[in-house]
Amino acid sequence: MPVDASDLPLEDLGFDDFESGVLAVSRYFLLSYDDPQTHSWHTAFAVAIERWGPDIGLAVAYAVSKLIHVLCVARPDFRFCDPFSAEARDRVTPDEARLMRMLHHMRRDQTPDARTAVEALTLGQMDPYVIRAGLSLAARFGCGAQVRQARRPDLRVVS
Repeated sequence: MPVDASDLPLEDLGFDDFESGVLAVSRYFLLSYDDPQTHSWHTAFAVAIERWGPDIGLAVAYAVSKLIHVLCVARPDFRFCDPFSAEARDRVTPDEARLMRMLHHMRRDQTPDARTAVEALTLGQMDPYVIRAGLSLAARFGCGAQVRQARRPDLRVVS
């Protein structure tokens, strides 16, 4: 999926580091639904583990996979950037922006804004499965929750 003129710069949307990581992971899951032959869901889990370590990364990836699954059912026309494109890495489609705004507001417990974001994401359908999966992810990884970045191991020569 080439970068489109309607795509937005990621940095202009005000998402935190965790949300940017969720966006990156979600793109691999979306690609897996769009083109199952890629098996890119494997990459989604690997990226999450690399970013947050196995304890947190696996839980994040699983929660994101559940959200993307119900989103693909509710919105089969969901447009996303190619996760393998360096050009698209710093861009966000309007659909991705809607998804991330929903999570952004849910993680901060901003109910009216989250409700508006869900409505925009689901094109007015207020899909209960999308809401439930988004709230589940937001509750587990709320804003202010300690989500550690994976730490590189210190290697030492032991004799």
